[in-house]
Amino acid sequence: MNGDTMVGIKRGPEEFRNNASNGSGPNSTDSDSKKMKLEGKPSRVIHVGNIPNDTTDAEVVLLGVPFGRVTNVLVLRSKNQAFLEMSDEAAASNLVQKYSQTQPQIRGRSVYTQFSNHRELKTETTSNALLNQGMQTQEIAGNGLKTDVTDNGGGVNTVLRVIIDNMICPVTLDVLHQIFSRCGKVLKIVTFTKNGTFQALIQFSSDREAQAAKVSLDGQNIYHNCCTLRIDFSKMSSLNVKFNNEKSRDFTNPSLPAGEGVDGMNSMSQSNLSGAAGLLGAPFVGLGGQLNGANGNALGGVGAGLPLLGGFTLPSNNAAATPVLLVTSLDEHTVTPDHLFTLFGVYGHVSRVKILYSKKDCALVQMADPSQAQNALTHLDKIRVFGKQIHVMPSKYQAVQLPREGQPDAELTKDFAGSPRHRFKQSLSKNYQNCHPPTQVLHLSNIPSSATEENLKEEFVKHGFEVKAFKFFPKDHKMALIQLPTVEDAVDALIKMHDFMLDGNNIRVSFSKSRI
Repeated sequence: MNGDTMVGIKRGPEEFRNNASNGSGPNSTDSDSKKMKLEGKPSRVIHVGNIPNDTTDAEVVLLGVPFGRVTNVLVLRSKNQAFLEMSDEAAASNLVQKYSQTQPQIRGRSVYTQFSNHRELKTETTSNALLNQGMQTQEIAGNGLKTDVTDNGGGVNTVLRVIIDNMICPVTLDVLHQIFSRCGKVLKIVTFTKNGTFQALIQFSSDREAQAAKVSLDGQNIYHNCCTLRIDFSKMSSLNVKFNNEKSRDFTNPSLPAGEGVDGMNSMSQSNLSGAAGLLGAPFVGLGGQLNGANGNALGGVGAGLPLLGGFTLPSNNAAATPVLLVTSLDEHTVTPDHLFTLFGVYGHVSRVKILYSKKDCALVQMADPSQAQNALTHLDKIRVFGKQIHVMPSKYQAVQLPREGQPDAELTKDFAGSPRHRFKQSLSKNYQNCHPPTQVLHLSNIPSSATEENLKEEFVKHGFEVKAFKFFPKDHKMALIQLPTVEDAVDALIKMHDFMLDGNNIRVSFSKSRI
């Protein structure tokens, strides 16, 4: 097969037939091989050789994205080769020319490209791998993938809409920038929370870069088994960012003020930006340490300029590297270490709590690790507790020290290491999947079979809480939902009512995303 033989590659039954008449036999030099590839009969179908046997369709597609429209792909994993069909021969020629000078890699393995003898790929459908990536048609249209986008999505452009599912660990604007900038130049990012889900709009410098990010990152996990990226093209063609802060950033204009919020984003209303879920930090060491695929395998570098996605570490000067949080503006006459243990324990394993002796409206809360501290910070900063809006921030300390016996502040510090009231008794507890901001609806569990609606409502009323609504779970009366007038009421009720005793059972109380 003329033009389909390469030196230094294990020959397969399709494209790697030895043809001595073309000077492409075992004794040919590398320069001869490159010359052969470039002078072979051009075709819009590219043959890719020496691919890893677990290469995905998306990784092959990414090889062609920088050069134009990709219209089809076929991966023969058992033969370690693939075919990539471009929209025209000019795009294919640019690809072969570029990769003859700079050899691309997939998952750290050098791959080889050349013109194929095939003039087109005749496959009935695109492979299941592409369909599983969310590509709804065989043709990869425009400058990006033609998708049947639902819920606010649009056609291919430079702006991606990113939803973070199963956000057990916090995801920040800086984390998103670090990940997405591996696929191209990120110009602007806006983060917001909508319907209780953390989302972001990310604008690239070109639609090809946005396509590359969508193909390579859609469906992948930022951390091990959590924080899954769900990516569509946005209807918006550009973002108008007015402030550079933890919620929004215009990387083309670093002189913007650090104001509160985002404004003027085309058709997006300010009411949709109901706060940001991310604040400080970067992906945390010990939580996978890399961007993981759904099968737990790290994504490899795909194509020129797309290095290995992973190996993220915390900067040594980043305050988020501490598991200790500083909590300020507390009601010093009401709040106790037990109260803070119960509240912060919704978002992780609380080890110690220390109310400052010289400033009793401030406290230090030590979580099990920095990721849990960030999780608590994300959800509890600026909420109201016992009538006062608290502020949560990373502490400069790495641990809360226990006072020596007899010191005056001994009663203000408490070690909860052996407490039976921990919600997270295991490092991978399923309770992490239920971490979300406080709501006015509380979830009650471990309810005894003898308990009635009146019994449970009466317990809350006895502690000074008004109950607006109540509902048992239809199929399991061991659980129920109870609604209070405000989120602040629900926060106070959770602090006071979690683990209360009823007919011999400790009733567990947590925030619920459900409505009654």
